[in-house]
Amino acid sequence: MGAISPPCATIFAIMAVNSELLKILVCPLCKAQLDLTQGGQGLKCTQCRRVYPIRDDIPVMLISEAKVED
Repeated sequence: MGAISPPCATIFAIMAVNSELLKILVCPLCKAQLDLTQGGQGLKCTQCRRVYPIRDDIPVMLISEAKVED
């Protein structure tokens, strides 16, 4: 019998939001510019500090889904 190999590690690849899309997206609340968060998991408003999540490589631009960060 062969040796049992350890479980494979799951690798999450961060997909960057298309730079052209990032140029046209704005905060739906205050219409300010958005920046990609450090981990690439959201878009943060430069004015009101709301972070809109990115799920399955799609920005969720709903105010009700955003979280305010410092």
